[in-house]
Amino acid sequence: MAYVIGIDGGGTKTAVAIASDQGELVEQFTVGAINYNGGDAETIAASFQEMFDRIKACCGSSGPIQQIVIGAAGISNPQVSIKLEHSVRRQGYEGALRITGDQETALYGAHNAMQGIILIAGTGSICFGVNAKGEKHRSGGFGHLIDDEGSGYSIGRQLLSVLVQAEDGRLSDTVIPAMVYKQLGLHTVQEIIGFVYSKETTKKNIAALAPIMTTACEQGDEQALRIAKRCADSLHELLVPVIEKLGLQDSPIAVAGSVLQQSPFVQEALANKLKETYPSTRLILPMKNAAYGAVLMACKLLRERSSCVTRTSWPADGR
Repeated sequence: MAYVIGIDGGGTKTAVAIASDQGELVEQFTVGAINYNGGDAETIAASFQEMFDRIKACCGSSGPIQQIVIGAAGISNPQVSIKLEHSVRRQGYEGALRITGDQETALYGAHNAMQGIILIAGTGSICFGVNAKGEKHRSGGFGHLIDDEGSGYSIGRQLLSVLVQAEDGRLSDTVIPAMVYKQLGLHTVQEIIGFVYSKETTKKNIAALAPIMTTACEQGDEQALRIAKRCADSLHELLVPVIEKLGLQDSPIAVAGSVLQQSPFVQEALANKLKETYPSTRLILPMKNAAYGAVLMACKLLRERSSCVTRTSWPADGR
């Protein structure tokens, strides 16, 4: 059997799909994040080591790996693609490799084709679309320091902002501070400030607070409901240029990422706003995940190359 590997490198975790060169899944698993924008090199190296140890254990000497496709967050930074390729090559893989934005692999998996719209709101946020002519447009996804509105990171930051404003008297009657303190195991504003500005704290740590918003919304907390609405408004703003520039006013919108798939308050607010602006469209769940979308892309790349690829990427003994 010949294999292809699809890798979805999100902001919090990395999903890996191993498949035959005909797209039949063999194994799926997750490892740590491989995003060089906001991640440290040592942790990313460990994620790659674990990933390729498992790939080699699965594929061994039973057949060559013909293509690897990585859909990764953060490749707007050109250095990220270079670092990702170096990380792969250090594992001994010398075969065909394609590195692209995770929005492309997510779109492919969501619609089982490189066409339509995908809206992703996880640790970060991005919207991407392709129309029937093959024209593409992307909005957002430029990183948590200057963008990622409507993302888990953005929600986490707003929750922390509510906490400090409640503590100094600008806000009142909110359950958010108690929930944040409890999740972080902290007790004072000073400790919160220490956590936020610690060099050890990453955007992943801030984004991990996002589920608090949904829990607080379920309790009717006004501040949490406002955050959910702001989040939906921001995600709607991401959709508009993609819909308009590509003429996809009737296209269903696949939604991915923890914010959209785990917060009914954000999803409902976004769906209601879309009814007002684009009544012919609707939100749908992806058909397949982004890792399998990377597998589909890998199979397509194989078909586009010569019909017979003979290069063996791993030594015969699988080392």
